[in-house]
Amino acid sequence: MSDWPEAYGEGDRRGRGYGRGSNSAQPDGARVMRHVQRPATPQQAPGGVPSQPTYDDGHGGERYGDARDDVFEPRATAEPGYDSGYSNGQVYGTPHHGGRGPGGPGDGYAAPRPAKPAPNWRKRIKWGLITFVVLLVVVSVSTYFWADSKLKREVDLSKVIERPEGGAGTNYLIVGSDSREGMTSEDKKKLHTGSAEGKRTDSMMILHVADDGGNTMVSLPRDSNVTVPSFKGAESGKLYPAQGRQTKLNATYAEDGPELLVRTVEANTGLRIDHYAEIGFGGFAKIVDAVGGVEMDIPKGGMKDPKSGADFDAGKQTLNGEQALAFVRTRYALPGSDLDRTKNQQKFLSALAHQVATPGTVLNPFKLYPTMGAGLDSLIVDKDMSLWDVTSMFWAMKGVSGGDGTSMNMPISGSVGGNLVWDKAKVKTLVKELNNDEKVTVSGK
Repeated sequence: MSDWPEAYGEGDRRGRGYGRGSNSAQPDGARVMRHVQRPATPQQAPGGVPSQPTYDDGHGGERYGDARDDVFEPRATAEPGYDSGYSNGQVYGTPHHGGRGPGGPGDGYAAPRPAKPAPNWRKRIKWGLITFVVLLVVVSVSTYFWADSKLKREVDLSKVIERPEGGAGTNYLIVGSDSREGMTSEDKKKLHTGSAEGKRTDSMMILHVADDGGNTMVSLPRDSNVTVPSFKGAESGKLYPAQGRQTKLNATYAEDGPELLVRTVEANTGLRIDHYAEIGFGGFAKIVDAVGGVEMDIPKGGMKDPKSGADFDAGKQTLNGEQALAFVRTRYALPGSDLDRTKNQQKFLSALAHQVATPGTVLNPFKLYPTMGAGLDSLIVDKDMSLWDVTSMFWAMKGVSGGDGTSMNMPISGSVGGNLVWDKAKVKTLVKELNNDEKVTVSGK
């Protein structure tokens, strides 16, 4: 029986081109695959050529090499030294014989890529650090100008007359006002601020930042009895002579604003005020909320004051903006009234400064920028106060809360008509020590 389909035999006239395609519309018949026989042990043909695999072509003839009939050659006529590649599995000619195998001309294979040089890590680290430093500088400078532009420089201390001589260090007059500017009716109701027109000082304190450390924070009770000095109207420019008039300290702010308040503090203490900073109710609450609340330790017995909205149990707890404002404004729930109130204000402001200065706030832009925005948007300062001065004030407050300094009330000797009278002798000693950056020996209850 023939190996070829359709009874291929001697009479067949299909020719030597069979299997390579033809011009006929009919396809050539499939040819039976020849059986290749590989010797068990490679043998060398004459001329050093390894023996080639043999196969039976169906006609009794043994053939090797290219499977195409027209290139069959007797094994003995192989070129001396030729290596067909069968001995090592290579099925195409080698490049050095002009074959079309891998690497040969026109073989369609890409040449091997040259090895990449090892990365220069020192150079990469160097440029990475340079890029980081440049980016840090750009962000820092941008942040500085952004923050500086938000400061409301509305207080002109050049209008304050008859000022005392300055001493060592820097003195800040920090004021918490009951300003309701920008607050809606719902905000006023929620924060228990009332709807009074204008604004008054709700808390006042002097922060002395010493040149060599040892900062001091002195609270000024708003019910302090003071003498109104001569002054120049902030808006009118009119000169008002001294008449020996006695009033509460916070009334001077309501009468002619921050400039008269500064003038009154300087005249009654002899201490020069270098900078002024004021924040209203709404801004205060926003800052507290921006930092995620402030932890306070409510004294034994708790605190309840319907007028301020305070309603706290005793113990440590985190106060949000609304609760914090109620805490610092509470008067009627305290045994010492205004004096205890100023102590709570100092305690809270120090805790707030400490909270803002934590790595979780300073290093987190998603918390830092809202906090800065909330504080700077509502902060009113004097015309000569720079962002650096604001930062110095802030860090000094934090230092006082950490025990690096002194926190006290203005020394009180008694009261008159319900107003608190300052101890003049102690105030004089306190001012002398502050002006000379000396350790404060005076205490205030």
